[in-house]
Amino acid sequence: MIIRILNAEEVARALPMSDAIEEMKEAFEQLSSGGVTLPLRSRIHVEGANGTSLFMPALLHASGDMAIKIVSVFPQNLEHNLQTVHAIVITLDSQTGQPIAILEGGSLTAIRTGAASGAATDLLARPEASSLAIIGCGTQARTQLEAVCTVRSIERVWVYSLDSPGARVFASEMRGTGPIPLEITVVDRAADAVARADIICTATTSSTPVFNGRDLRPGTHINAIGSYTPEMQEIDAETIQRARVVVDSREAALAETGDLIIPIQTGDYTAASIHAELGEIFLGIEKGRTDPRQITLFKSVGIAVQDVVAAARALENAVALDLGTVIHL
Repeated sequence: MIIRILNAEEVARALPMSDAIEEMKEAFEQLSSGGVTLPLRSRIHVEGANGTSLFMPALLHASGDMAIKIVSVFPQNLEHNLQTVHAIVITLDSQTGQPIAILEGGSLTAIRTGAASGAATDLLARPEASSLAIIGCGTQARTQLEAVCTVRSIERVWVYSLDSPGARVFASEMRGTGPIPLEITVVDRAADAVARADIICTATTSSTPVFNGRDLRPGTHINAIGSYTPEMQEIDAETIQRARVVVDSREAALAETGDLIIPIQTGDYTAASIHAELGEIFLGIEKGRTDPRQITLFKSVGIAVQDVVAAARALENAVALDLGTVIHL
């Protein structure tokens, strides 16, 4: 058995954001057209460490791409100077079941999650949108920033985080990188960022809403990617009620994110009010933004088809670039 192994740096080189965004569009189209096998993710919660390990397999029928991601999210790792997210992705030959490659999954997860927001922003944000608010300053926030700046001409960015020193480091390191503008300002309140932004990305592990929906301007687009359990809620009911809500997967979103589950349980929202899956809009089944004053919200919980297409593109590019380590088992 021959397996190619890609570390985090090699994954990043093999999967540029522009490639990843195009792959996400394909993934969401395949999902909404029924062309995938996608079980709901399995999870193990580690009570003592307040961490969760997730197991996410998927198969795309048309391409035959198949993979499983194992990802652990342990917020308390920050106290030990460790990353919050650790993951690997194993790609498989769908004809034989033989493993083909092992990819460092933290970098791939960050890229594909950012790319999903890039795809949603490209579809839903106003074409002239030029300002961005980032809530959070971790790894996911970095690829959210890169992805949005890849699909829109962003001129100014505001950053808010409970970790103020981390936010300043984030701004310093990201300023002027690739398509990211030089003007990145750290603010003391989320409201100061939200009230000025055409586009908002929330990338936190918060269990309570990170901004007030009353502060949103008409025409704003929001990418909400942090809440992935029923107890986590980055987005308040006010925002959900005001917005045209688009999800990556109805089934996954209604099972996994407190952003929707909590307002549904309190009677402030209904599952039937979800406008569409992103793939349905790409396919032309549903419409995206129909008015420049609409507030649109893309709620992403992250689904395994994203990992499968991202890993397949990264592996294809890695072979062409001769990246990675090839081992014989």
